[in-house]
Amino acid sequence: MIYKMSFDINKIRSDFPILKRKINGSNFIYFDNAATSQKPNIVIDSISDYYKNYNSNIHRGVHTISQEATDAYENARAKIQKHFNIRNSHEIIFTSGTTHSINLVANGFQDLLSDKDEIIISGLEHHSNIVPWQMMTEKNGAKIKIIPINENGELNMKAYDNILNSKTKLVFVNHVSNALGTVNPIKTIIEKAHKVNAAVLIDGAQASAHFKTDLQELDADFYTTSAHKLCGPTGIGMLFGKEKWLKKLPPYQGGGEMISDVTFEKTTYAELPHKFEAGTPNVSGAIAFGIALDYLNEIGFKNIYNYESSLLQYTTEKLKLIPNLKIYGESKDKTCVISFNIDGIHAYDIGALLDKFGIAVRTGQHCAQPIMDHFGISGTVRVSLSFYNTKKEIDVLYNSLKQAISMLS
Repeated sequence: MIYKMSFDINKIRSDFPILKRKINGSNFIYFDNAATSQKPNIVIDSISDYYKNYNSNIHRGVHTISQEATDAYENARAKIQKHFNIRNSHEIIFTSGTTHSINLVANGFQDLLSDKDEIIISGLEHHSNIVPWQMMTEKNGAKIKIIPINENGELNMKAYDNILNSKTKLVFVNHVSNALGTVNPIKTIIEKAHKVNAAVLIDGAQASAHFKTDLQELDADFYTTSAHKLCGPTGIGMLFGKEKWLKKLPPYQGGGEMISDVTFEKTTYAELPHKFEAGTPNVSGAIAFGIALDYLNEIGFKNIYNYESSLLQYTTEKLKLIPNLKIYGESKDKTCVISFNIDGIHAYDIGALLDKFGIAVRTGQHCAQPIMDHFGISGTVRVSLSFYNTKKEIDVLYNSLKQAISMLS
């Protein structure tokens, strides 16, 4: 896998076995990458290799394969540290994914805030970055403030300035909107929050597959992502937290591995990161997460970004040729997500017909109901692209859409 000198789309596509499938007699076209990415052979094989050759619990055994599994697991943590430019490896917590990570932080702040405090979330959030904070504030009385969005699907930064104040303790914003593809100005958001001594959590689930993020340069207090969004397996993700914050937060779960000393009278907790990693972890998932990062870095994130940008432009131009098609979210800075509706036709019907042509898209609210409410719609058709998609596939989408519209009109 040497892609550093050129971007060989045919070689890349050959790495993904699922792209060879036929769906309803047609070549399979996968445009649901914002929900989950497909997996290359090297990631799939790494999971099989673990279970075939060194399946063992980690951090607990003196025997050979336990030590091999432990080394591979911690090597994956080191790969994440390097990829995101994180200062300390113990600031990386393995979780089951972004939702788990956000809940871990929300639970930790439950007893650190009171009814005198305020938190800020954006109007572009996934439900997983709304509901945990609502659950938290129901218990401690803190107030939630919202950064509104405009008609282009961008955050109203003047409104952010107005609601940010000395009572603000936490700010939570996604790096990229899963529903619209908007790339948020998180560097500015973080800098302004820090001026009032507020901590910031960035949901990076939708960003990580498209470009690299330097967490030391960004200076976020927390950053989360899920491996399955960037060619890794489901059920594994990471939470980055600055050491000072992770030491303040109480453990999210109790059990084995996260303890230092246990008696019936008192338990003391392990040092970071084990304090937040109770129980037997997803060892194979963590290892495969690291392999997925290796794979993407071999291709090169600049190559990925440039190629995907050309796909986004091409797709947008093609879709705008279709009469009565409205795109939601036309931010000046966005990734490969295009949400749209056809006037007079329900999004679900479009998605169901496209599936008959072998094309996978997502329809509905995309776990972002407040965004749909803002635009006064029940949902959208969402086309989300990845570096293994092609312009030829987009042409098939365009022609299939026209055929679906004629059938439903």
